[in-house]
Amino acid sequence: MTTTLLETTLSVDTSLSAEVFAPAIKTVGVHSLSRPSLSYWQDAWLRLGKNRQAITSLVIIALLAFFTLAGPLLWRVDPAAQDLSQISQGPGFGTSAVVVSDTEVFNPTFAKELPQGTVSSAMALDSPQGLTTVSAPSTVAVQLKWDPVSGATGYVIYRKDIKPKRASDIGLPLAEIKDPKQLSYQDQLTLEAKPYYYTLMATLNGEESGNMTQLEVTPTQALKLADALKVSSSAQVGQKIGLPAHPFGTDYLGRDLLARLMAGARVSLFIGFVAPMIYIALGLLIGGISGYYGGRVDLAIMRITDLVIALPFLLFMILFRIAFGVGPGESGVFPLLVALISLSWTSASRLTRGQVLQLRESEYVHAAKLLGAKPLYVLIRHLIPNTMGVILVSLTFAIPSTIFTEAFLSFIGMGVVPPTPSWGSLCNDGIQTFLSHPHEFLFPAFFISVTVLAFNLLGDGLRDALDPRLRSTE
Repeated sequence: MTTTLLETTLSVDTSLSAEVFAPAIKTVGVHSLSRPSLSYWQDAWLRLGKNRQAITSLVIIALLAFFTLAGPLLWRVDPAAQDLSQISQGPGFGTSAVVVSDTEVFNPTFAKELPQGTVSSAMALDSPQGLTTVSAPSTVAVQLKWDPVSGATGYVIYRKDIKPKRASDIGLPLAEIKDPKQLSYQDQLTLEAKPYYYTLMATLNGEESGNMTQLEVTPTQALKLADALKVSSSAQVGQKIGLPAHPFGTDYLGRDLLARLMAGARVSLFIGFVAPMIYIALGLLIGGISGYYGGRVDLAIMRITDLVIALPFLLFMILFRIAFGVGPGESGVFPLLVALISLSWTSASRLTRGQVLQLRESEYVHAAKLLGAKPLYVLIRHLIPNTMGVILVSLTFAIPSTIFTEAFLSFIGMGVVPPTPSWGSLCNDGIQTFLSHPHEFLFPAFFISVTVLAFNLLGDGLRDALDPRLRSTE
């Protein structure tokens, strides 16, 4: 009975087909990942791309790099070339000038006889009459003449760029003539093609009368023949020739300001990039050693760091200039770099130390030690790379700080000094003529401001993109 049942069961089992035992397939909807797997830096770059201010700042920095590196290749003007006929010219894209003779000699006009009469005081002197120009006024020279004043012992001439509104607002004295017979004067003091207001007063024994005569004169743009031949070899007296374009104007020595801004950008940005990279790397190494070893090593390094922080930067900048023997007219780039590197590594060192103190107890650090990794390997291979996000943000803030420091030191004459151009030294030159020629100061100040602002905004964007706490909230 039992045998028959077993045979029946076996016969049933063998009769079943393979399809009966095929696995059941259930179709399940497969959903793709909404966000691909990204590395830390790829995710940071995507987050940075969403920050419009940071991307705009990155574009500005790229344009500054192009202006600094490719600009001199496109604008082939010597930044040190002086053109004394184009002193402190405003921004322009080229004008024309009349060529005048450079051998013409001015012969003052003298009266053969003076009007008879005496006066008791300078206030009793009459106003000069007949004040006019002798020939066509030009930017080379303006010649004035007038009629004699009875009882005068001399004359004084004032000149101003803006029309005087009252008697006390006639500008600075241009010349004092002590010979009463001299009735003419030639003005050659930095003339431009714009209106000038001349004021003439008679004097009695050096005392001004207060009774004045004014004349408005607008010189035409002119160029001496010797200077015109440098522009055009076929220039002739009386001919009109085109002058070179100066989009940003010229400085007080007739040097092209655009070319000097490009040359100054190379110096300022070189200091602004090289110095932070060196002292950030130095601070990264010192702070990493201090944080990893701890104990007495950490205590000693931190006390040295506190000492360096307490040192006055400006005083040591002066000492470095003296130690390197930098004299008047010599570039101060090297002592400035040494001072920045020697005294500015402390912030990066303390920042790195704090990061390493947090990371040295991590599991991957203990695993590396168990595998026999040496301390230097653990520090360079594991700890320092994991602090690069914070260090990168610190670098983007250190660059504009260094650029501003260089500009400040050069502005006060302790950094880069003329004839070596930098944005700070250009501001120092421009502030002296700011009231009369503001473009000499405004353009380098604008480049400093835009550069510092761009790097600061980029630093803010990088800080937001690399902050893990902000990443976890999205």
